[in-house]
Amino acid sequence: MKEPFATYRLGNRLRVARAERDISQDALARAVGVSRNTISSIETGRYTPSALLAFRIAEALAMPITSIFWIEGVDR
Repeated sequence: MKEPFATYRLGNRLRVARAERDISQDALARAVGVSRNTISSIETGRYTPSALLAFRIAEALAMPITSIFWIEGVDR
């Protein structure tokens, strides 16, 4: 039996991805049109970005979205 949707959450490696591209939270936030606090909250898991924001972040970092974000609680 599948687990209820409520057990899923969006995992991310945004902090690592930013470091790989040598871009600050502030610079990324400006590039995608959000606050630095939003980027920080995504990195710590306190905020789940919309699909649009996740794609914009991936585009700004020139990385595939799946190398930054994934759904936790799903068997791969």
